[in-house]
Amino acid sequence: MKKLVFTLSFVIASGFISAQNKETKTADKLFERFEYTEAAEEYLKVVDENDDDIYAESQLAECYYNVFNTSEAVNWYAKIADKKNDAETYYQYAQMLKAEGNYSEADRQMGKFASLKPNDDRAIEFKSNPNYLAKLKNQAKLFDVKSADISSDKSDFGAILTNDNYVYFASARNGSRKTASYNEEPYLDIYKAVYNEDGTLSEPTSVSEINTKWHDGPVAISADGNTMYFGSESFNESEFIKDKEKRLKFGKMYLYKATKTEDKWSNIKLLPFNNEAYSVRNPAISADGKTLYFSSDMPNGLGGEDIWKVSVDGDSYGEPENLGEKVNTAGDESFPFLTEKGEFYFASNARKGFGGFDVFKINLDEDTEPKNVGEPVNTEKDDFAFAYNTEKKIAMFSSNRAGVDNIYIANPICGVNANVIVKNAKNGAVLEGVMVTVLDENNDVVNSATSSMSGETAFGLGCNKAYSFQGSKEGFENGVVSINPSSNENEAVELLLEPIKPIITETEVILNPIYFEFNRSNITKQGAEELDRLVDVMNEHPEMVIFAKSHTDSRGSAKYNLRLSERRAQSTVQYIISKGISKDRISGQGFGESEPKIDCKKCTDDEYAQNRRSEFLIVKK
Repeated sequence: MKKLVFTLSFVIASGFISAQNKETKTADKLFERFEYTEAAEEYLKVVDENDDDIYAESQLAECYYNVFNTSEAVNWYAKIADKKNDAETYYQYAQMLKAEGNYSEADRQMGKFASLKPNDDRAIEFKSNPNYLAKLKNQAKLFDVKSADISSDKSDFGAILTNDNYVYFASARNGSRKTASYNEEPYLDIYKAVYNEDGTLSEPTSVSEINTKWHDGPVAISADGNTMYFGSESFNESEFIKDKEKRLKFGKMYLYKATKTEDKWSNIKLLPFNNEAYSVRNPAISADGKTLYFSSDMPNGLGGEDIWKVSVDGDSYGEPENLGEKVNTAGDESFPFLTEKGEFYFASNARKGFGGFDVFKINLDEDTEPKNVGEPVNTEKDDFAFAYNTEKKIAMFSSNRAGVDNIYIANPICGVNANVIVKNAKNGAVLEGVMVTVLDENNDVVNSATSSMSGETAFGLGCNKAYSFQGSKEGFENGVVSINPSSNENEAVELLLEPIKPIITETEVILNPIYFEFNRSNITKQGAEELDRLVDVMNEHPEMVIFAKSHTDSRGSAKYNLRLSERRAQSTVQYIISKGISKDRISGQGFGESEPKIDCKKCTDDEYAQNRRSEFLIVKK
């Protein structure tokens, strides 16, 4: 289910709704009413008659996207994505692929999205670390997860555990309620259950004094348990937007406040910043009761749905304030929750995650980035509405991982995220491609990973245990660093590798092979690491003068290879000079294929590689 669709309610006036075209008239009418399942059936009939109707195929993709039928959505996006060549189509296709667990293809589609919208925050986020998933999967497990026995076979979500041992949540379990057309489930009601000392939950009961004939919930409860903020629909106030052309009335979600008197909720008041032009929903209240958080698509936001806050003083409220880029993105952020310890949890479908909505957390008072809470809370499906009672050490969240929105209990566990950055011990440069191996106190291998372009690896480890981290990379001595037992959630680890000193003979300085990209002469990252070792030697021997000889293999014409080797030789010289070595101490020349190390006519790949080399002759020591 698409979490930002279900609360949009409507009343259908009798009459005709204009269709996109004659063939799709019936389907379009259903689509405009958010009756996506029935609309899809009608669009399928159109496609059966004309299998080249890109409009009907696009609408099918949208229908299945809106009801989170990921397999069917992927099927239809695959048919239309390249035909439309539209950024948002590629983005939605990628989200559905992630929800199906097809991360490699999702990344490919995100690449297409990023190429069309390079300045979009979602594109920038993706391009900054396209291989983020391995890091997410390696991070420390923060919670154990189990199903809550209050879930039904219908949608149940938004559960919160109050300090007075009640669990409030929204549910579509009431079969006597009107059915919502977008998912064929009854309208939502607010329910509550008692949380018992043994961790069990009582049979849920309807909060009848709050529920209306429209969608209701979810809720936020104050720390003292006496104030409730909850969502319901603008139709309660006879407020809506009328679309004369489509002859529809569109309602929005509004926020209300209620107070408890003798275990009943009463004195229901509409909050003053509701507006029929946009929805405000999914409330959360700070422990001191002075700040109300909520999600909204109101103007001046950053994305489709953003998280906002407003000051509270009794029944007086300030102006809503957007939480800004620290939390919000060009995508959707919703379901805020603030713990007594200042940890702010929210759901996002645009930050680096496993798929769909993921749960993130951040301390709003610190200059940090939101952190994905990781598995098993987050999955490739929608995971959202995380609410953490830190006093009782119990969290609850919602997920459609089982095919319908259910409520789950998350028990916190102790874990440490070791964020390892590998550097060159000589000059402090970060090192890519280092194999980092984690060993426990018994020297048993716990995990291993290769450092990224930024020199980083991340490992989720048990707390209060000592670990060592060993790094290995060609051209460097093996390095090791240890950490003491810790219960910190995050540990920063710096692993330093000493470069292996080049072999210095009477006639040359011998480095590892310096590789160039095919048909290119620019210095690569690997080549720079090797040439830095030569720079170190020349700094240690200030009188040394070097002559760089660049060779190619015999593929290509002799004339071409000579020019290519000359360009590579000069690139090498310029790199050395850029590192502070006097131009009087370094020169170079390309020799093409004229001086093979191995004289062969039908060379093997290894023989070609040995001929394709650089040599650094000592002119003067």
